[in-house]
Amino acid sequence: MDGIHDLGGMQGFGAVAHSPAEPAFPQRWQAVARALLMVVAGAVEASGGEFRHSIERMEPGHYLTSGYYEHWLTAAATLAVEHGLVTRADLEARAGGRFPLSGPVLAPPVASAGPDVGGPRFGVGDRVRVREWHPPGHTRCPGYVRGKAGVVVRVDGTHSVPDVEAHGTARRYEPTYSVRFDAADLWRDGQHGVSVQVDLWDSYLERS
Repeated sequence: MDGIHDLGGMQGFGAVAHSPAEPAFPQRWQAVARALLMVVAGAVEASGGEFRHSIERMEPGHYLTSGYYEHWLTAAATLAVEHGLVTRADLEARAGGRFPLSGPVLAPPVASAGPDVGGPRFGVGDRVRVREWHPPGHTRCPGYVRGKAGVVVRVDGTHSVPDVEAHGTARRYEPTYSVRFDAADLWRDGQHGVSVQVDLWDSYLERS
């Protein structure tokens, strides 16, 4: 889906603060949030796509003003309520007040995913273009590469399509590729000689 989570190419957010010595869990509640997500996801059998989509559906202001593990905590609570493990009233009673959940799923459930794609359509060195579309549901195709042309630099095997698995129990398997894009084509900011590689599923691509 198109949302605030897809920040690639956006400007005005400043430099990313990073410390190589930062612990995995600076605060104990963050480790608890991660463990809780693992328990909830296992209980409801959530796929990776469904988990990611539960974060993508966060209210934009909440998403931008919360940290990584608060995203996970929101995902755990949202999945627990959506799958009937708890009610929102139960959750807020335990929390002692309002507990923000992600918004509803806007894409319809996928009842039939269609046939698997057995072999790759593209090979290393092929020039491809990413389809230009705006899905209402989950996708692993970043908005900043849609409509852009690049070159396949690696074929990475066949994997479950996250756009499908996020919206039901149906599955479709397709080849995946690492595609190199010229940064100057993506950002239009004069970065000549700089490239960006993005992992993309077969159905995202067309021959350029």
